[in-house]
Amino acid sequence: MKINIAFNEKIPDYNETLKKVEQELDRYNVEYRSFDIANLQDFGDFTIVLGGDGTILRAARFYSDFHIPVLGINMGRLGFLSHPDDVQEIITSVIKGKYYIEDRLMLYSGIYLALNDFVIKGCNQSRSSKFYLEINDNVVCNYIADGIIISTPTGSTAYGLSAGGPVLYPTLDSIVIVPICPHTLNARPLVVPMTEKIAIKTSDMLLSVSIDGYDTIKCIDKITIEASEKKAKLAFLDNRKFYSTLRKSLHWGIPPKNIV
Repeated sequence: MKINIAFNEKIPDYNETLKKVEQELDRYNVEYRSFDIANLQDFGDFTIVLGGDGTILRAARFYSDFHIPVLGINMGRLGFLSHPDDVQEIITSVIKGKYYIEDRLMLYSGIYLALNDFVIKGCNQSRSSKFYLEINDNVVCNYIADGIIISTPTGSTAYGLSAGGPVLYPTLDSIVIVPICPHTLNARPLVVPMTEKIAIKTSDMLLSVSIDGYDTIKCIDKITIEASEKKAKLAFLDNRKFYSTLRKSLHWGIPPKNIV
């Protein structure tokens, strides 16, 4: 096994965890190379990522081109896509093949690929805009809102959840459409099949689009979004991680008096 190590040098104390990972891999005589998240390379057949969920999103998109699994060691806040910082256990499990891989749906628009979401707002983000939603070239509805989120199931626990969208199990083949702060009480999120072609346009200004909170498309009049044929390959040690993370990180179903 050859392993890529991807790290985010903007995260405090990343170097200490990186050193631990390299020492463990040296102990198993595993060949590896380490890359900053801004300079990823295709080297190994497995990738370990040190960082938060944003770092893992970037690595997973990059390595999806090479069908390489990505496993995260959490150095961020929530850690929906990663594991706690138990380096010895993680490296031992990876070397012994004690992990499983989930293929995660991604979305694309032109050259842009998203594992979490496309967030669409007006170029003048200080006020609401009128957005028109089309699915398969058919007009569905319009929203007066601060924006629209087009999300994968993986992204349903991110911005879409904060905006009132549903939580989807991450391996479902579905797309979530969530209006942001709609100026009406009857605007609700939609969950549609991954086969649908979604388009958003606006009548009163140009659009600004954020992809996974990283890349940005500015000043366009329409965006079309579809499911990508590429799948991100995320590796996990525990097949119950999604439900346990919902409970531990988001306090899902825990009475307020029990939240510390």
